[in-house]
Amino acid sequence: MIEIHFQRREDAMPFYQLVKKNLLTSQPDNHILLEEEQCIVTILTEALTEKAFYGIKKLFYEFILYTKCDDWFRSILTERFLYSDEEEIQQILDIIHSILEGERSELAEFVKDYEEKNLLKKAIHQVMKRNISFSFDSFVKFRLREFCARLERYVELSIDEYKMEQEYQMFIQTLREFISTRSSLLACLHILIDEDIMFFDAQFSELKKMQLTKMIDRKLLFNHPVYVDSTTIAPLLSIAPENIYLYCKEPDQPLIRTIRNIFEERVLINSISAFHERRYDRSEIDKRIP
Repeated sequence: MIEIHFQRREDAMPFYQLVKKNLLTSQPDNHILLEEEQCIVTILTEALTEKAFYGIKKLFYEFILYTKCDDWFRSILTERFLYSDEEEIQQILDIIHSILEGERSELAEFVKDYEEKNLLKKAIHQVMKRNISFSFDSFVKFRLREFCARLERYVELSIDEYKMEQEYQMFIQTLREFISTRSSLLACLHILIDEDIMFFDAQFSELKKMQLTKMIDRKLLFNHPVYVDSTTIAPLLSIAPENIYLYCKEPDQPLIRTIRNIFEERVLINSISAFHERRYDRSEIDKRIP
């Protein structure tokens, strides 16, 4: 049998409930026992199939990765970095998990040499036998020392990302307020984002860079020199069109996300082929006009 001793009931109970809920239905309930007073979880393994035994190890892995790691991340956030606001803590935890799950490849690059999951799996494989009795807290202290030490790097990286996202949102809000007070210089703009970025008016006549430069409000570049690029965002903000038609291959690229975040419902996304079709149709109409 596997006998795991916990120091805290707050650890023993969720692990017990996780195993009890997920143990194969073909296994009797009495295969998993909990002594609440002594915080001991006992799993009778003699009759477990190999698949069920492997499932126990997997559940122990999930318990540590998705339950205990959050506790440890929270401790690092509150004790070392002095975060106390629950909403902020949760947002940082969401970023941490997105990195761990490989959803933020640009951030995962900073921890690409880390193999936390493999370290955890290896430690569990070494200790989890069919007949074993061990202390969970000792397991964490000695077997997961390197694993736990590396968690701090994820917290630091996620805090940096959280601060950048907050700064970005403040920047977006400032620019929204800026365009809300401006009169539109042009009612409509068509913007082709392909090999280069090209601006066109409502009649699909190209606005040359010299024309765009003359339209730019210089206060924008002075007040936001880092974030407002002079080739795309600055002309857009200065013109403040009522409708923006974007033509592109990749709608999720950062520049387009920023334009959509600033101008919101004013923006319509289209394919590059749609641009060429509409411009051709417009030229045909112009030819028929005497």
